[in-house]
Amino acid sequence: MKKYIAECLGTFVLVFFACGTAAVTGCTAEGNAAYLITALAFGLVIVAMAYSIGNVSGCHINPAVSIAMLCSGKMSVSDFIGYVAAQFVGGILGAACLAAVTGKQYGLGTNGLYDGSIMKSLIIEVILTFVFVLAILGVTSKKEFSKVAGLVIGLSLTLVHLLGIFFTGTSVNPARSFGPALFMGGDALKCVWVFIVAPLIGGVLAAFCYRFLDPEK
Repeated sequence: MKKYIAECLGTFVLVFFACGTAAVTGCTAEGNAAYLITALAFGLVIVAMAYSIGNVSGCHINPAVSIAMLCSGKMSVSDFIGYVAAQFVGGILGAACLAAVTGKQYGLGTNGLYDGSIMKSLIIEVILTFVFVLAILGVTSKKEFSKVAGLVIGLSLTLVHLLGIFFTGTSVNPARSFGPALFMGGDALKCVWVFIVAPLIGGVLAAFCYRFLDPEK
């Protein structure tokens, strides 16, 4: 139960602080300070959570990461279900608190379709998630990497945001997208399925790609 609570807490922090940063700074697709600050906020939250709850749950705080671990044989089906449920609860609670504090006028850091295209948005999110999860699988594959794992994962998330914010606002995390979309409603909620499906596909592809590339297998 503690690991599920940790996942819920971690996802709550991710949504409240990182999506909150996007909301209050007015982050848009334009390359400006808010764009960079938002990308850094997502990465820094992961670093903070990795070194605080990582020893409890592994700090997935993302269903795309959990499904990659499931496909890699690093977690059971029952744990996967528990992790994902906890992550979605955390995302919803984080968005609820953010909406209560800032209101909906700032957007809650929701994602949106690139150029109004479902296909383009799916492709972008699959690629972004693939790269992010592949980095996680690589840096968590050996114990000697454990001291720097949190930093590498955080920087990897910052990297995908530096490109992805321009296109979709960057999801790579179904729980992070669902919470804000649930409270914003409207178009954000109508298209949120894209930001649930695409990261899961990206996570699965990363798991099988890493399994193929792993020099020890």
